[in-house]
Amino acid sequence: MIKKLVKKIAFSKGYRKLYVKFGKPSGEEFARFEKKWGRFYSIGDDCAFWPFTNITDPEYTSLGNNVMLSACTLLGHDGSISMLNRAFSKKLDRVGKIDIKDNVFIGHGAIILPNVTIGPNAIVAAGAVVSKDVAENSIVAGVPARHIGMVSDLVRRLEDETNQLPWSSLIKKREGSYDADLEPTLIAMRVKSFFPDDH
Repeated sequence: MIKKLVKKIAFSKGYRKLYVKFGKPSGEEFARFEKKWGRFYSIGDDCAFWPFTNITDPEYTSLGNNVMLSACTLLGHDGSISMLNRAFSKKLDRVGKIDIKDNVFIGHGAIILPNVTIGPNAIVAAGAVVSKDVAENSIVAGVPARHIGMVSDLVRRLEDETNQLPWSSLIKKREGSYDADLEPTLIAMRVKSFFPDDH
């Protein structure tokens, strides 16, 4: 009860540290908090990212609708500039926008460098380092990131695969991508399928 009250007050007043520490927000909740109180250039609807997502320059970062960021890094500046300025007695600058369009997923450990636009309808694989724009409907992976497929093809393949799963009927009943009421049954069915010799 007290945690819920603290979370509500922290959200309404913009107390980020308090909200994160006591509220333990989901990715969707934290994105809503940042949309209201953060320094982002813009955040669309239905986004999700967690407090541990590393976004160095939110002022130069735009997120469209339905963007999900895992534990990735968005770098809006080149950190070597400070060292170069001292080493060479220069006054250099290197910053850039990160523009993530609608319907984009960025995987765990991916790094997005300055001056990059991603999507719409794109996936950045876990561990990728993105230094160039990612085209609409593209999947990129690797270091440096390169095109490995089309999102539309992936969706078709996943739909076919999902229809073959022993638990496909439960997936079709779910509200959104997670349904707390169905999750225990879903986990049990998956475990039995993954480890049939242990049951």
